Amino acid sequence: MEEIKRTPADAYSPLTLAFIGDGVYDLLVRDYLVRKANRPVGELNKVKVSLVNCESQASFAKAIMPCLREREQAVYKRGRNAAPKSASKHGTLADYHSATGLEALFGYLHLNGEQERINELFSMIIESQDCL
Repeated sequence: MEEIKRTPADAYSPLTLAFIGDGVYDLLVRDYLVRKANRPVGELNKVKVSLVNCESQASFAKAIMPCLREREQAVYKRGRNAAPKSASKHGTLADYHSATGLEALFGYLHLNGEQERINELFSMIIESQDCL
């Protein structure tokens, strides 16, 4: 099998970082919900959607902003200021941009192998809400 190319996280576009960050964030939410309560899949999905929509993600970004390091803030802002090809049907354009920034941050941290920091920020997000 061919070795996977390793590119520094700084070399990726903010929307590419958001692409991978969306998956990272979604998996964190799913993992959290399953470990929190063994519920029917329909119920789990309903709660998951409430935590991954752009309005919630924008709120979470605001909650963790004071705790972000300088570099993390810069990555968030790059993602927030990126010009996505589409917009959310259910949120404002400002929320969509903030959510993209949050996803870019999670993607950046993931590509840099900073799992401990990802977990730390996700814990702050969970603590900022009544998630279940």
